[in-house]
Amino acid sequence: MKKRIAIDMDEVMADAVSKHLELFNRDYQENLTVADLQGKKLRDLRPHLAEQISAYFDQDSFFRDLKVMEDSQEVIRELSEHYEIFIATAAMEVPNSFADKYAWLREHFPFLNDMNFVFCGNKSIIHADYLIDDNVKHFPNFCGQGILFTAPHNIHETGYVRVNNWKEVRAYFLS
Repeated sequence: MKKRIAIDMDEVMADAVSKHLELFNRDYQENLTVADLQGKKLRDLRPHLAEQISAYFDQDSFFRDLKVMEDSQEVIRELSEHYEIFIATAAMEVPNSFADKYAWLREHFPFLNDMNFVFCGNKSIIHADYLIDDNVKHFPNFCGQGILFTAPHNIHETGYVRVNNWKEVRAYFLS
């Protein structure tokens, strides 16, 4: 029986930060970069705009045209030859994202079984050997090994196995 890898979407497979920054900079005539977000989220930098910053995720089609993380398609395809792959996205945080996330996955990862797409809130329900995620809040109650995928907001997190990119994911699982 193949081991299971659950993979988060946003900031692991899909680059939501770049689009979020692009929209924010456009609307507020700012010039913030990913470097400005090291160890923070956008709402930490502009707390007086927290509500507006969160509202971007509720916009129709926000999640539909996100850029694919470099090397993710190739590496996930390789992993799927050796592991059972599940996509576990906390879509309950943004309920109107379901259709866009599903369409995005079908477009960019057509080789994955869409019956293994899990739209959830609390990822502790996922029964897998590994969970690759950018958010450590999903690890404490997860039954397997949490693997932290580096994102600007988690750069200072310690105490977890960390991968910085998809080439490191390949090395971790296929070496």
